[in-house]
Amino acid sequence: MKNILKLEELAMFALGIFMYGLLGYPWWLFLVLILTPDIGMLGYLFNPRLGAIGYNILHHKGIAILLYFFGMYLSFPVIEMIGVILFTHSSMDRVFGYGLKFDKGFKYTHLGEIGNNNG
Repeated sequence: MKNILKLEELAMFALGIFMYGLLGYPWWLFLVLILTPDIGMLGYLFNPRLGAIGYNILHHKGIAILLYFFGMYLSFPVIEMIGVILFTHSSMDRVFGYGLKFDKGFKYTHLGEIGNNNG
């Protein structure tokens, strides 16, 4: 089951790349921005709860999709791009087993404990 979920996330990652291509922005910008959602981890410098909140906001696919549609509605392509970047990054992270965080600590995610190969 775990491999099927990773394949699904890989397909969503490919969809995100495709959607970025439709926006017409340069590809070098995609490469620069693809890791920016990880700034949400800065909250872990203060405490696990703040880290989980920051991380989850910038890695939640629902928020990413809402931003994309909000940008479409307002005819504001930069907001669309932000949504696509968040969606694509989140899919990429989940391929590698990084899920949304619990406030217990960084390694506790909705996909299981990071580093625990028992799942």
